Amino acid sequence: MRRAIELANESVQRGGGPFGAVIVKDGQIVAEGSNSVTLLCDPTAHAEVTAIREACRHLDTFHLEGCTIYTSCEPCPMCLGAIYWAGIQRVFYGNTRRDAADIHFADDFIYEEISRPLDQRRLPIRPLLRDEAQESFRRWMEKSDRTEY
Repeated sequence: MRRAIELANESVQRGGGPFGAVIVKDGQIVAEGSNSVTLLCDPTAHAEVTAIREACRHLDTFHLEGCTIYTSCEPCPMCLGAIYWAGIQRVFYGNTRRDAADIHFADDFIYEEISRPLDQRRLPIRPLLRDEAQESFRRWMEKSDRTEY
């Protein structure tokens, strides 16, 4: 956790956001990340996502079973989704999402939006061309050599 906090402080010094993350497996750090959203002009370049990408490359896998992530702040919804998709088994965090909101990182807005029915969200989300989109799903299910994830 101290390394994640150190990465967050270093990120601020470099002009990035105040977030850092470390992924550990078998007691060893396998990846680190810090927030580079503004530096890379990439809204997905959060510390946790950056660390997950690095860990997957380092371990040559898309599933981080047996890993723990230490992050300087409670994960935002995007990062939490990535943590679940990666199969990380434990999360430890420093600052809370309320602490983040106090410095104008309002993750709660997204958490609240996700809990609303689609037709009640601020962002219009509507189905379109479902029948045509189903073709790729059919092809996926017919593929005998697919890699499940």
